[in-house]
Amino acid sequence: MTKPLTSTSRAGGVGESPVRPDGPLKVKGEFAYSSDLWIDGMLWGATLRSPHPRARITGVDIGPALAIAGVRAVLTHADVPGDKFYGIDQRDQPVLAIDEVRYQGEPVALVAADHPEAARRALNSIEVHYEVLEPIFDAHKALFDPTSEHVHPGTNLVRHQPVRQGDPDDPAVRAQCAVVIARDYEVGIQDQAFLGPESGLAIPSEDGGIELYVATQWLHNDLAQIAPCLRLPQEKVRMTMAGVGGAFGGREDLSMQIHVAMLALHTGKPVKMVYHREESFFGHVHRHPAVMHYEHGASADGKLVFVKAQIALDGGGFASTTPAVVANAASLGVGPYEVPHVKIDAYGAYTNNPPCGAMRGFGAVQACFAYESQMDAVAEALGMSPWRLRQINAVSEGSTLPTGQVIDSPVPLSEMLDDLVAMPLPPSEEFDLRRMPGGVSNTTHGEGVRRGVGYGVGIKNICFSEGFDDYSTARVRLEMIGGEPAALVHTAAAEVGQGLVTLKAQIARTELGIERVTIAPADSRVGNAGSSSASRQSYMTGGAVKEACAAVRQRVIELAGAPADAQLVGGKVVTALGEVVAQLADVLGDTAIEETREYRHRPTERMNPLTGQGNSHVQFALCVHRAVVDVDVELGLVRVVELAAVQDVGKIMNLLSLEGQIHGGTAQGLGLAVMEEIQVANGKVLNPSFTDYLIPTILDMPPMRLKILENADPHAPYGLRGAGEPPTLSSTPAIVAAIRQATGLALKRVPIRPEHLTGTLAS
Repeated sequence: MTKPLTSTSRAGGVGESPVRPDGPLKVKGEFAYSSDLWIDGMLWGATLRSPHPRARITGVDIGPALAIAGVRAVLTHADVPGDKFYGIDQRDQPVLAIDEVRYQGEPVALVAADHPEAARRALNSIEVHYEVLEPIFDAHKALFDPTSEHVHPGTNLVRHQPVRQGDPDDPAVRAQCAVVIARDYEVGIQDQAFLGPESGLAIPSEDGGIELYVATQWLHNDLAQIAPCLRLPQEKVRMTMAGVGGAFGGREDLSMQIHVAMLALHTGKPVKMVYHREESFFGHVHRHPAVMHYEHGASADGKLVFVKAQIALDGGGFASTTPAVVANAASLGVGPYEVPHVKIDAYGAYTNNPPCGAMRGFGAVQACFAYESQMDAVAEALGMSPWRLRQINAVSEGSTLPTGQVIDSPVPLSEMLDDLVAMPLPPSEEFDLRRMPGGVSNTTHGEGVRRGVGYGVGIKNICFSEGFDDYSTARVRLEMIGGEPAALVHTAAAEVGQGLVTLKAQIARTELGIERVTIAPADSRVGNAGSSSASRQSYMTGGAVKEACAAVRQRVIELAGAPADAQLVGGKVVTALGEVVAQLADVLGDTAIEETREYRHRPTERMNPLTGQGNSHVQFALCVHRAVVDVDVELGLVRVVELAAVQDVGKIMNLLSLEGQIHGGTAQGLGLAVMEEIQVANGKVLNPSFTDYLIPTILDMPPMRLKILENADPHAPYGLRGAGEPPTLSSTPAIVAAIRQATGLALKRVPIRPEHLTGTLAS
């Protein structure tokens, strides 16, 4: 089903940018994504979803659906073989709704049929009787109004995480402040907007188990949730990674995995499921919307004295990753700044709005928009440049965060800001209709256009936090094939477009001194690799591959009788002085050397539930952005003219992939700033399509200037620093700050819409 990817590039070790083995296939349209899966004789699965955000189920009649020709199965919650609940963090989500639905689009029943059209007709024939209830859609009210009804029995609270340092309410502390800025901020629901819809193929096995081919971000976490619901031991649920068409957090939670497996086991036939585009909007979690109140106090010389914040994150009907998102928002809630007095309260709420969970930036994005907006407001009140205020308060190596954690690796924020400001600004352009807000729509000839410049800074944790047993496993095999030494690298890590297959081969070439490396398909036959999220795979799976290669190398050196510090170079065993001890071909002969290793980062600890204190994070990464925008202040149209970014990555592993990550993360931040929002009214989604949910195109994404710094983290493999998420944080507030400068408006909500700029809707 899934072919191994082989690279025979003679160059291509760590620090280089070899061609991606999957790149040509994707460019030519030949890459097999999960929606391309096919096997003869397969059935088609489909899901019936609730049209209501909150309702009791009083009856389900599947008889009319079963009577349709070609329909092989219609399943409800009564047909779930094992556990009826699953969840990535808490097992609170029903496989199929039992007696109540808690969000629009919640799965209620499943169908398997010979043809997709028969499955569709069967879905329309299932009769579900609902007692519609008033949805709980205001997260702030759900959390703080004691009269609010509950989404789950007894509670609307997923997690409350305080952070306490000093005392912002002490009159003596406030007396130190020349300015105090208090404002409310709001972030809308952003969708991951991956192009490959949820899809997969399930094939029943002769031993009563199941073969699952799915696009996911974490095979083993899926497995841990799927097997109990199917009432199967994990070894009978064999999972293989199918081609992933984007993820960005939206594939961390299960979608159709249990459903397609249930249908296959029930019918004894292979079953394929593919969501259509509208269904995809209901079939995965989104970025948490947030309502935030921030208060900053600063002295006359620009030093921050205190920060107070209340952050309310709307998780929707089920927990998903909301507990960890709350922790990130709390622990990173003041940004990369030294603040002696901090009081933060971050909350995650249950509501009947669309379910929310992981998305690139994971809780830090929402807080970053608020604290960076506050920094701009403080700078304006003090008559100080916004980038200078950030420099005055910037953290550095040795700084203590409000959680009590000391930053113990290079964090050159002040220098990064210097580098950013030193970058030349784009010239003022002569009138060109194509370069005006509104493009070639002839909406303006420049008479209402104003230019603005803004800055944004973001800090993001890397890898999993709060004491989670975060590790990755790699198996490396070295042998002679066709007279040439070749390595096979096998992990369960998900390639979701970030270039991990390329990097694993780079590491193997570097550590084993060979050219030919094959990356085996990711599956559950090898140990857990963790999730392709939290910017962790280069760190964790890269570390595991490095250690497995080192173990293989050591065995080769021992077989060759070489000194312990010898290396493998160009297919030879070579001493530290460059003396050739043996040829790999002679050492290996017909023998294959295989080693499996687990890699763990240094331990972390859970945040104190009352004070937030604790070394909860492994590593921190920073990105700073400058945005230049043109705004038609009369029509409310925005064109981002240029974005510049400086990011410290510790060690450049693959420059081409890295630049792509920075560009991609920046584009998603641009989307959140000016266009991307799932619009919801009374719990119902109003725009579940790419016609109405807008994402940046090539016409919206401007040229970028990049400066990439390398200050090695001594705790990380190769000194690298996770790089995928930080650009998403800082690009949004930089763009909004530039629009504020151009318009003079406060702009306390994202995304900014034209009506916010023209005064027809409060900003």
